[in-house]
Amino acid sequence: MRYSPEHKQETHDRIVKKASVRLREKGAHGIGVADLMKEAGLTHGGFYAHFDSREALVIEAFGYAMDRSMEHWRKQSGQVAPEKQLSQIVETYLSTLHRDDPGHGCSIPSLGAEISRESPKTRKAFAGKLDEMIEMITDYIPNLPRKAARKQAIATLATMAGTMLLARIAGTGELSDEVLKAGKENALDAAKREPKLTAAKKLKQG
Repeated sequence: MRYSPEHKQETHDRIVKKASVRLREKGAHGIGVADLMKEAGLTHGGFYAHFDSREALVIEAFGYAMDRSMEHWRKQSGQVAPEKQLSQIVETYLSTLHRDDPGHGCSIPSLGAEISRESPKTRKAFAGKLDEMIEMITDYIPNLPRKAARKQAIATLATMAGTMLLARIAGTGELSDEVLKAGKENALDAAKREPKLTAAKKLKQG
């Protein structure tokens, strides 16, 4: 049976979506192509009708996951005033809800360590999406010069992702909650401090 291009694209997208969840849950090598295709309701043999290699699927699934994270950030930030947007992202990111649902969360704490050992092509694709995330957070720090805001954005994202990684390592108990709280307070303090630092600097220059 010959399927329409639209049907093929829908199937392709379904495989990518399923893979993005399972990869974040089980890791880059925690699930095979056969299992991914089965979850998408397809046969193993149909895989190469959609992807040249497993690496191609992994790269696309990573990109999809990171795009969904940024889309979530846009929705969250759109609910508050500009000066509170970064704090809103920090609050939702460093939550028990995010900690307990890695399959639908940020790829960095779920897969970052594995990506660093992947092929140059995979690392390059991941780095490109990472840079998009940094630029997006930079946009939420409007009270600093762009270069300084980007530096702060990198530090904030590193704090968020590192905190989430440690919280998941600690499980779901008291230690995990303590890690989340400490990381959140640190990231929020930095987010709230920027306008004050800028105002002080302007006052000094004036």
